[in-house]
Amino acid sequence: MKCYLSQIIYYLLIVLITLACSKEEKENTSSSYRSPVGSSARNFLSSEKYKKLVVEVQYMSNYAPTQDAIDNLESFLSQRLNKPNGIDFVWTSISPKNKATYSVSDIMNIEANSRTRYFSGNEIAAYFLFLDGEYVGNTGDSKVLGIAYGSTSMAIFEETVHQYSDDIITEPSRERLETTVLNHEFGHLLGLVNIGTDMVVNHQDTQHGHHCNDKDCLMYYTVETTDIVASLIGGNIPELDNNCLDDLRANGGK
Repeated sequence: MKCYLSQIIYYLLIVLITLACSKEEKENTSSSYRSPVGSSARNFLSSEKYKKLVVEVQYMSNYAPTQDAIDNLESFLSQRLNKPNGIDFVWTSISPKNKATYSVSDIMNIEANSRTRYFSGNEIAAYFLFLDGEYVGNTGDSKVLGIAYGSTSMAIFEETVHQYSDDIITEPSRERLETTVLNHEFGHLLGLVNIGTDMVVNHQDTQHGHHCNDKDCLMYYTVETTDIVASLIGGNIPELDNNCLDDLRANGGK
């Protein structure tokens, strides 16, 4: 009887270990980026599970981001994330699709076929795709500059960024506009606003989704569209306000 019970306990332990490993394996596969925006916020912010961040940057020919904008993003992340093993960026050029517009479905398909970095060991990965076309959902004069569409995935409509930057008189520099949009979209991956990182005090602009109600904050809704362009001419790159910073700290960030 004792032998029989021992066998049962042994097999139960094997099942529990297998289930735990299966859960971990699922998180580390390419399917992990299908999770909702903000669902990996604490994994990005804290060092509880992941000690290092790798940002995979993929761009279509002639639409690479500026090195200065990527450097600015790295600085932004270093100030907010607890990643004792550092933050690395991996750049890859991919073939252009030569599409005038891209839907979220189009972008996800490109990622599925092109992305190479995912969660691995104590390393968490994020993905930035720079596109040679516009967002299919653009309406009127306001155009979308970037979107976060998965727990670790973002896209920048770099062709639109090119249209609205680098004219000395009427437009901001490309570095300034790229930096603003990159930081904003990564802010969504960090759970802002109220999308995976709880608010310490209520500051969500519910009329515009998961954005901050402070018009000077990086997470204000106009930052991800061309509505931000005029205010960047001669002005500063928006920063996170105190409410957003408090939220990140409360969820494991600096």
